[in-house]
Amino acid sequence: MYQFRAKIGRLLTRSLLVLAGGAVGSLVRYLAALGINEHYDGRFPAATFLINVSGSFLIGLLLVLLDREDLFHPNLRPLLVTGFLGGYTTFSTFEWETFALGRSMPPLAVFYAVSSVLLGWLACWAGAFIARKV
Repeated sequence: MYQFRAKIGRLLTRSLLVLAGGAVGSLVRYLAALGINEHYDGRFPAATFLINVSGSFLIGLLLVLLDREDLFHPNLRPLLVTGFLGGYTTFSTFEWETFALGRSMPPLAVFYAVSSVLLGWLACWAGAFIARKV
């Protein structure tokens, strides 16, 4: 019975960490988009692009660093990766903006989609590379 209660306790703790991280990540995404859009008024969805690329960098960095069990508590992964970065990155927004951009400027939509995926992948790789050097 004790093991069952311990498992439920860990699940509840980690679920609350995902919830808290997601709330903070969503707020940071909202504030970042406001700040970026305050200085940029072009048609290219720069805020979503920059948020997704920076989120890709952070996931590469964090997953390598958090894989070192001796350095970090196991609850940091659900808090930071699943929660914070899940709330911070904006894939559904990215899909909608690509669709909307494609209706009026198809070449820019293709550029946005391809560059987001490629730079996101490179950012993820760079984050992982840096974390392995630390």
